[in-house]
Amino acid sequence: MGDEGDSKGRRSGLTIFSQEYYAVCTLGGMLSAGTTHLAITPFDVLKVNMQVNPVKYNSIFSGLNLLVKEQGASSLWRGWSGKLFGYGAQGGCKFGLYEYFKKMYADLMVGHNQTMVFFASSASAQIIADVALCPFEAVKIRVQTQPHFARGLADGMPKLYAYEGLSGFYKGLGPLWARNLPFSMIMFSTFEHSVDILYHKIIQKKREECSRAQQLGITSAAGYISGAIGTVISTPADNIISSLYNKKSHNVLQAAKSIGFPKLFTRSLPIRIMLVGPVVTLQWFFYDSIKLLTGLPTSGGIIDDRNLASKEQ
Repeated sequence: MGDEGDSKGRRSGLTIFSQEYYAVCTLGGMLSAGTTHLAITPFDVLKVNMQVNPVKYNSIFSGLNLLVKEQGASSLWRGWSGKLFGYGAQGGCKFGLYEYFKKMYADLMVGHNQTMVFFASSASAQIIADVALCPFEAVKIRVQTQPHFARGLADGMPKLYAYEGLSGFYKGLGPLWARNLPFSMIMFSTFEHSVDILYHKIIQKKREECSRAQQLGITSAAGYISGAIGTVISTPADNIISSLYNKKSHNVLQAAKSIGFPKLFTRSLPIRIMLVGPVVTLQWFFYDSIKLLTGLPTSGGIIDDRNLASKEQ
């Protein structure tokens, strides 16, 4: 009995659902989200400017050329620190807490549809993750669209606080939730179901029967599918956030009215699809690579800790 209790919930020396397990998930989410968002900073700068000034920046190619011509090549990396640290903080909370809440809701909702577990887990994690992201996002957008506001987080944070107080950091929290909650719920649930379909319907193998390369291939395919679908859902709120932070509008309704209903869904959509799909794919790839390196299973599905001991024996 003692040996069984010692082996229960362990894989390669790491205890599933332990503090160490959630720490690895949080660190993996932080590294994967922060680095991937940092890598696409030039396109993010363009995206935000296309949202704020769509007449001037009306296409990807001409917009990039215009930014470089008027503001120099360095302008394409404006706001990089907000991307790295802001989305690193968000990613750590989002992935780490998703694993925590998925376990919690799976235990509470035994017998319920797994989609409800995925929705509840991702929503709970995203609410907290966006509170962590919001101050960084507020400064990042201003730095990217207002060249004389600040150079980055170091001078942007105190400057924004001096101008607008604490509320300046969280002005866009509501729209941020409106953008990221649907995205996160769709992204995580689509990812989970895509992984299940790919293993059972396409490859027709169990996860443990696949090589690491095959497992990461499944992760990448499911990540791209989930990112592309989530992007379409979250585009309206993303446009509203940029309008609010640049004082183009004073509230959500005014922002939606000024942009126009059809353009809420279409403005910056092509560049968002181009950005978000690969970014989400790389996030899942790096995240699951870190999990594999620490002896954990790749993502997808609800792990039943009651069965882990027998698998290890």
